[in-house]
Amino acid sequence: MKERQFWSFRPPVSAARPNVVNGQWPRQPLDYFVLASLEAKKLTPSAEASRRTLIRRATFDLTGLPPTPEEVVAFVADTRADAYERLIDRLLAAPAFGERLASLWLPLARYAEDQAHQVGSDTKLFYPNAWRYREWVINAFNRDLPFDRFAALQLAADQIEGTNAANHAALGFLGLGPKYYNRGRIDVMADEWEDRVDTVTRSFLGLTVACARCHDHKFDPVTMQDYYALAGVFASTRMLNRAPDGKPEDGKNDAAKMNPATLHIVEDGPAQNLNIFLRGNPERKGPVAERRFVRVLAPGDSEPPVFASGSGRKELANAIADRRNPLTARVWVNRVWGQFFGRPLVASTSNFGHSGEKPTHPALLDDLAVRFMDRGWSVKSLVREIVLSATYRQASVADAGKTALDAANENLWRMNRRRLSIEQWRDSVLFLSGELEGVGGKSLELDDARNRRRTVYARISRLKLNDLLMQFDYPDANVHSEKRSVTTTAMQKLFVLNSPFAVAQAKSVAARLHGSAGDSDETLVERAYRQLFGREPDREETGVAAAFLRQPTAAGLTRWEQYTQMLLASNEMMYVD
Repeated sequence: MKERQFWSFRPPVSAARPNVVNGQWPRQPLDYFVLASLEAKKLTPSAEASRRTLIRRATFDLTGLPPTPEEVVAFVADTRADAYERLIDRLLAAPAFGERLASLWLPLARYAEDQAHQVGSDTKLFYPNAWRYREWVINAFNRDLPFDRFAALQLAADQIEGTNAANHAALGFLGLGPKYYNRGRIDVMADEWEDRVDTVTRSFLGLTVACARCHDHKFDPVTMQDYYALAGVFASTRMLNRAPDGKPEDGKNDAAKMNPATLHIVEDGPAQNLNIFLRGNPERKGPVAERRFVRVLAPGDSEPPVFASGSGRKELANAIADRRNPLTARVWVNRVWGQFFGRPLVASTSNFGHSGEKPTHPALLDDLAVRFMDRGWSVKSLVREIVLSATYRQASVADAGKTALDAANENLWRMNRRRLSIEQWRDSVLFLSGELEGVGGKSLELDDARNRRRTVYARISRLKLNDLLMQFDYPDANVHSEKRSVTTTAMQKLFVLNSPFAVAQAKSVAARLHGSAGDSDETLVERAYRQLFGREPDREETGVAAAFLRQPTAAGLTRWEQYTQMLLASNEMMYVD
């Protein structure tokens, strides 16, 4: 097929390592591709970041939390040749790793616990136990579940051999999707099918297949036949609330009375092939579209086989997880790369089609994807190579000459400075105050005074997203969200200066810094910098702090509490180099 000649529809191919002049620089296979691109454009990599910067960067990236002062001191003093490798392996083994990676996945899965049109506590529309899917995702990343199986279980855990009932929570990927009133109407159900098609294909394949609901895709070789073939899979699937004994709930119980172990998942209903809805109108039916996979992604030049087993969810899962599928590994590798560098290799992370962006380093993307599959689709192995690379270890300091040649840093001549997500910032503040709780479980409202858990365990609402999350760019949970905006607004600064949470945490951090009676202001300032920033303050910073602390205390916070609040709101607290 001519259509399969487009770069993303061709199978990824592992390339030979490019020849480079500076052969001493690469530390990992990916570095050769980055360095070859730099040398071709007369650019050179930046120097390696300091050890203090590296442990802070890696700890935030892998756990979402800052390192302790003791961890910083120990790493800086560790003279072993493999000190950095030991650090990375420790962080990858931490339970916080799964919590951090879940913050990448859950917005893709449009994770939420209610509906945008929610009224009351009707359990047909409300998901009081959605947290069980979130818990499954976190555990999957922590146990390094191979990504092909991670994908397949979320589509057909109830049908895949070698799995158990504990993995049925993975079906929340489908079961937690938007539901609408008047579900017996064909037009309403068609909207729900579109959500499933869109979420599945953009999350795993980086394709906007739902654009073919009303007409063949305007840019990609995706037809209405392809769309309705997939929609038929979800038309043959029904949503249910399942208790551990496998008996379906009737959906009429009050949410507060629902079994706490109930899963919001799916099961096969009567298998059916859909007619194509002409121009997307359910009242105008065209030819039947047999359930099958997207034609352009079928291996070789073959036609995709018709799904013949139940709804077709298992066959769809197998097609997505098939290593001959040219997109699944590429799309996930690209997402992970963007998570750690602040800029993916393909900017349009959920659109690898003709209207999306081309990769900045196509050979690197393909090589990473092939080796990712060769290593058993291990997410931890992929992450380990990325964070051990010389590319990742570069300093983030800008250079005027290099900036003139590559202002956007497309060629990765330095590390990108990145803003902390709201989850990272809030969790870090709680961690620094000593109040962060390590338990997950059932969701709590983020504004609940008792909530000292990590932000990933907060309740996510489609109807009314929490104000803090909304102010700090948490994505819309009504739809698949491929990336977050990064904004700087007056409301954000007003929050960290005036909100009850910020004020209370400033008091707690200040009290924790005053560990010993009689410590001088200079000693306390040094302790604050070590706790918050992992470094010593310079003379100017100490002088500015001393001058501020000598001023009379105004009503409300003490001078030390005000100073602590200022540090918590500082750029150094909000960004990682």
